[in-house]
This record gives sequence, C-alpha cells and structure tokens, in this order.
Amino acid sequence: MEIDGGLAIKVKTESGQTYARVSARRLRELVERIGGADDHFLVVQRIPDRPNVFIQVAHDPGGPYAFQHCTGSVPHMWVTEVSDPGPVAEVMTRWARQEDGWDAGVAWQREEFGVPGEVPALAADVAARAEGHVGEMLRDGYLGIDALVRETVYLMRDGEDESPVSRAQAGEIVERLWLERLDEQETWTEPTDPDRLEQAFGALEHDGIVAREDFTCCRGCGMTEIGAEADGTPGARGFVFFHHQSTRGAAEGHGLSLHYGGFDGSEETTRAVGHEVVAALTVAGLSTEWDGDPGQAIGVAPLEWRKRLVG
Repeated sequence: MEIDGGLAIKVKTESGQTYARVSARRLRELVERIGGADDHFLVVQRIPDRPNVFIQVAHDPGGPYAFQHCTGSVPHMWVTEVSDPGPVAEVMTRWARQEDGWDAGVAWQREEFGVPGEVPALAADVAARAEGHVGEMLRDGYLGIDALVRETVYLMRDGEDESPVSRAQAGEIVERLWLERLDEQETWTEPTDPDRLEQAFGALEHDGIVAREDFTCCRGCGMTEIGAEADGTPGARGFVFFHHQSTRGAAEGHGLSLHYGGFDGSEETTRAVGHEVVAALTVAGLSTEWDGDPGQAIGVAPLEWRKRLVG
C-alpha cells in the first residue's frame, strides 16, 4: 500500500530518527546504509501501527543481514540471515505493500519465545480510570503504542509514588483500545479535518514556514522552543504551531488556536505569516477566525477532530 507515492510505513533507526511514508527507493537507501556507528539496524512498522507487527534488519560491517519479522501478539518471530541488502529491501517493500507472497525469496525459520505470564486483572474502578486516560489520548491521536503505555502508567500515579497499573496491564488496555480505534478510523473514507490540517501544514513547511502539530505542552514552551525547529532548515522565514492543550481542546470539540510569527521578530513579518497560514488552511478546506491582528492567535473552527492514528 502506498500513500501519495510513499509506502504506508514508518522506519525507525538506531539513532532514534524516524522516516514516515518513504518511497521504495528511499527504503532501499536506508537498508543499504546500515552498518555504521549508531546505525546498525532498522525497525519498520505499518501505518497505522498494529501491535507487534513489524519487520526489522540489523547489520555489522563484514557480517550478514539479520532479518526478522513478527506477525502480532504471538510467542514467536520469523528470522533469517541474508548476505546482501538488496533482497532485504525487496522483501521489506513487498511487506509494506502487503503483497501476496511478500516473504518469498528468503529461507525463514521460526524462533520461539517463552509464553508470557498471565497479567493480573485490575480492579474495575482502576481499569475504568486507565481506560479513560487511554481514550482521551487516542482521541488526541498523536502518541504511538509504546508512548501511550508509558503515559498511562504515569497518569495513573495521580501524585502517588507508584502507579496502581503496571506496564503489562497498561499494555493490554492500550492494545485493545488502539485496535478498536483502528476499526473506527477505517470507516473514515473521506479526508478528515486533521487530514486537511496536515495538508496545510505540509504546504506551509514547503514554503518556508516551520509548521508543527501538537508541539510542546503550552504556548510559552512552544514560543521558546520553535526556533530550534528551524535549525538547519534553509529559507525558514516563520513558524506556526499548536500545542498539546490546544490539541485536547480540539478533541473535545472546541477548535484549534494556532500560534505563528516571523523569525525576525517583526510585526510586519508576523502579520504576513499569519496571512500565509490562513491562505493555506483555506485551500485545504478549513475555516479560520482571524482579524489580521498579529497579536492574536488564528482560530480554526468549526473542526471535527478525527485524527488518524499512525504510531
């Protein structure tokens, strides 16, 4: 499966870099380059991510390519070794496209794991609170499975030294509700408002406006940190972002507030950036509320917040 010319995958590297919706050619380049310092392996997940469904490869200079894939929450993995990166990239591309017979051409062996122990059941009230937190974060739509598990354990502490929910217990809740959300979003056959927002932000980024979604916790932190996002970006003239509190407001039906400005700090540039932001949102099919005052946030409303999970 490919989206706008890119494979519906996210590639994670040893150094922590991620690449979403890369082309088959770019995937091959990433496979061929591994083997250097802090760049020994790649893990590839689908978009949207499905729990424990992935394909990965590791390589040390002079050695084979250790190639593995997992098909879900099962106590085994399929493994093999390949002598060069070409077949690895080809199989990964077929896996990404979900082609019939994608795993042909290499000799896979089944590697068994121990069966995981039973996870203790939570008290009904504790489970309900945890499910509430997970549901809110899923509606926000920006965290992946691992981050949701970590955040659920943290939120359930509620000021206490220890959480009443373990990582394993949180993991069961997150995976169940994540899959339910994926089933729901499969019914979203038309572009959603967050899809339109992503389109607008992509166009702005292309035109020299650093555009970030769900960026930092609040306006103050966002305004402090947005400049670093422009480092190494030639021609960046200005910025636009919305923070996590605004994300939560949008998910609750209150629309979004966008903060924007010019990197030269002038009112003239800030106003010009504001007009560019409004124009991009309008082209994408979203409605805005802004009177041209560079001291006021740009409102995006009405907004139906159906953010697709990626992972």
